[in-house]
Amino acid sequence: MNIVKVFIICLLGIGFVSCSHEKETIQTKAGQIIAIDSLIQQEIAAKHIPGAVVQVKKGDSILHQAAYGYAKKYDFNLEPLENPQEMIVEHLFDLASLTKVCATTFGIMKLVDEGKVSLDDPIQRYLPEFDSGDKADITVRHLLTHTSGLAQWKPTYYHASNKRERCHHISELPLKWKVGKERHYSDLGFMLLGDLIEKVSGHPMDQYLQQKLYEPLGLEHIAFNPLQKDLAPIAATSHGNPFEKQMVYDDDFGYRVEVEPGKWDGWRQYTLQGEVNDGNAWYANGGVAGHAGLFSTVNDLQVLVDLLLQDGRYNGSQFISPAVVDTFLTEDEFGNGLGWAMDKNFIDAEGSPVGTFGHIGFTGTHIVVAPSDSLSIILLTNRQHVGRQENGYYFNLGPLRQAIFDTVKAAL
Repeated sequence: MNIVKVFIICLLGIGFVSCSHEKETIQTKAGQIIAIDSLIQQEIAAKHIPGAVVQVKKGDSILHQAAYGYAKKYDFNLEPLENPQEMIVEHLFDLASLTKVCATTFGIMKLVDEGKVSLDDPIQRYLPEFDSGDKADITVRHLLTHTSGLAQWKPTYYHASNKRERCHHISELPLKWKVGKERHYSDLGFMLLGDLIEKVSGHPMDQYLQQKLYEPLGLEHIAFNPLQKDLAPIAATSHGNPFEKQMVYDDDFGYRVEVEPGKWDGWRQYTLQGEVNDGNAWYANGGVAGHAGLFSTVNDLQVLVDLLLQDGRYNGSQFISPAVVDTFLTEDEFGNGLGWAMDKNFIDAEGSPVGTFGHIGFTGTHIVVAPSDSLSIILLTNRQHVGRQENGYYFNLGPLRQAIFDTVKAAL
């Protein structure tokens, strides 16, 4: 096939597979999935998001990798910067709830694989604060599957300024549902999983993951508190915590909380860039928590995804046993895995094959993986940086996530 034909195929958005050096050269310059470019650029033009990084991989081939828009475009007052920072593929993003799967879930997998934790152990075995009442029945599995009965969210920083105080506060909160009977997504549950990792390993969670997973995998651009490690560049997120503040002050906006809003006033009054957006992670956990706090580039995230697609093996080394990987990626009675979500509506992957898993993050991050097709899609945006919409919410990325999945599916 001559170079003109290859170029035409790439423009049509179907020429992903590189079988020669000539095709690889064209793919690098023009061989993206063109429809994805259009989808992202449309949202940037509408000021729904300031920027994004997207990567699509099938087998050993990167079908699409591109950066769009800006990593930092506005000041604290939402005025355009004179010299905005352009987005590049190397930018780290605040992953928000992708922390639950790219940090905490992996940490529990390692401990289970090492025989130090059993999924059906009551958490009171590791966290004795939970040894009374119905909380004594909560297991590690319940926390991973969001079936512990714990509240979904609370502003723990109104009661705690460190992890120890925060864990104690959660132990005193009443359960909202019966243990094991219903699935209700809970940040509090994953905070406790982070505590469990630290209790069993004897190390802070970030250090444990660095020593046991990230460093052995050769990952150099994934971390909690990236500013302390001089990692850069980092995409900016919100301007303070206006969304979370309204959740506390306005009972009709988010979750009803039993606090007097004015009793705490530590809200940040600057644009966040390298500090975790999530208030519980920052104010009560020092930036390292089981539910939020991890930052990463798309390429380091891809290695973690590949690790799961290859049954716990990477670059010839077995990091997690295939049996443990299979256990965590098997659907439960609620249609989800352990840590990872498999509900196609939740991960915006309707039409995906059986076994597809993924997760989303509040800052605008998303991973979806279809093992049967050896396919993964990673979408990283900094949607909060454009500010909130008139209704007080940030732009809903659900339709965009589904559209990107549909586009990749159609192209393949």
